[in-house]
Amino acid sequence: PAVTSPCKILKCNSEFWAATSGSHHLGTEEAPEFCTALRAYAHCTRRTARTCRGDLAYHSAVHGIDDLMVQHNCSKDGPTSQPRLRTLPPGDSQERSDSPEICHYEKSFHKHSAAPNYTHCGLFGDPHLRTFTDTFQTCKVQGAWPLIDNNYLNVQVTNTPVLPGSMATATSKLTIIFKSFQECVDQKVYQAEMDELPAAFADGSKNGGDKHGANSLKITEKVSGQHIEIQAKYIGTTIVVRQVGRYLTFAVRMPEEVVNAVEDRDSQGLYLCLRGCPLNQQIDFQTIRSAQATEGRARRKGPSLPAPPEAFTYETATAKCREKLPVEDLYFQSCVFDLLTTGDVNFMLAAYYAFEDVKMLHSNKDKLHLYERTRDLAPGNTAPSGTPPALWVALLCLSQCWLCLL
Repeated sequence: PAVTSPCKILKCNSEFWAATSGSHHLGTEEAPEFCTALRAYAHCTRRTARTCRGDLAYHSAVHGIDDLMVQHNCSKDGPTSQPRLRTLPPGDSQERSDSPEICHYEKSFHKHSAAPNYTHCGLFGDPHLRTFTDTFQTCKVQGAWPLIDNNYLNVQVTNTPVLPGSMATATSKLTIIFKSFQECVDQKVYQAEMDELPAAFADGSKNGGDKHGANSLKITEKVSGQHIEIQAKYIGTTIVVRQVGRYLTFAVRMPEEVVNAVEDRDSQGLYLCLRGCPLNQQIDFQTIRSAQATEGRARRKGPSLPAPPEAFTYETATAKCREKLPVEDLYFQSCVFDLLTTGDVNFMLAAYYAFEDVKMLHSNKDKLHLYERTRDLAPGNTAPSGTPPALWVALLCLSQCWLCLL
C-alpha cells in the first residue's frame, strides 16, 4: 500500500520560507513582520507535532524556531498571519560563483597534506546496507533509523513493509539535514518520499542559501522524478538518491575525516552507515536463499508449497538478475533474494543502480565487488575479492569444524 506521511513539516517549512525569503537582513522596522511569520511557523509545527514524532526535519525546525525567536527578540505571544507566498525566480537567484576557499573541502582542509581518503555507504532494496568499512548486511530495520549523524549532516531513513504481513521492507522516506557551516551554507533540509523525489530543498532553493559559499551545496536533477545528486563541496561529499519502482535508494561518497567528525563517539554505534545494523536486525539472507532454493526443488517434485502467480523461482530469479549483474557478488545475491521475497522486478533494478553508484562513488576500484560473508564476521572481514563464493563458504565451514574438534 502507498505510504503517505501525516507529518506536514515540509508544508510548514515552505510556508515560512515563502513568507520571509529576501528578508534575511531585516531592518528594525521590519522585525515585527518577521516575528509574525515566525509565530505562524511555530503554530504550524505545533499542529503537526503529534504526527512528526521522530522526524529529523521536524525537530530541526523546532530548534531553529527557538533560535530565531531569541536572535530577533520575538515574543512567543502575538499576532500570527498566513504567510505571503513568493515564487522563486527561474534559476534560483541565490546562486553565486564567488565561493570562498574554505567552502571547497580539498582546497581548504588538505592544502598542505595528502589527498583525503574517501569512503562509501549505500542502502538499497530489502534493504541491503554497505557501510563505510565495506561491510555488507541485509537488515530488517523497520521504521525510522539514522544512517549518518556527524557534525555536518544528518541522514535518516524510514523503511516500511513491501507487502502486508511481509518481513521484506524497503525505504519509503529519506530526510537529509545539512547543518549551517561558517560562511558557506545555511541549514538546509532535503526530504524525499515514495513517488516524490524533489529536485530542491524543502524551502524551494537548489543551493546553500544566502551565504557567500552557497554554491558549494547544490542539487542537480539527473532524471526527473527518478535520480537526483547533491554535491556538498564544502565537506567533499556527494549524495545520490534514486527512486526505483516505488522505493528509494541512497548512496554517499564522504571523506573519512567528515565521517568521524562527531562530538559523542560513544553513540556512534547507532548510525547504520558507520557501525552497521544491530545484530538483532540483521538477516542472514544466504541461509534463507539456500532454503528457498531447496523449496524450489521440492516444488518441482510435487504439488506442495504453492507459489503466488507472479512469484520467482530460484532459477528464474537467478536468470533475471544475471541480465543486469553478471558477476555473482553480493549485489547479485541481493537481487536474487529480493526477487524471491517480493516478486517485484524493480528490486533487480535497485541492485543494479546501487552497484552503478558504487562504481561512480567508491574510491578503491579493487573493492567494487563484495563476496559472500556471514553476519557474524567482524567489520572488515569480507571475503577477498578474488575468492570464489562457494570456496569461501567451504573454508568457513572447515574452520568451524576444526574449532569443534579442538
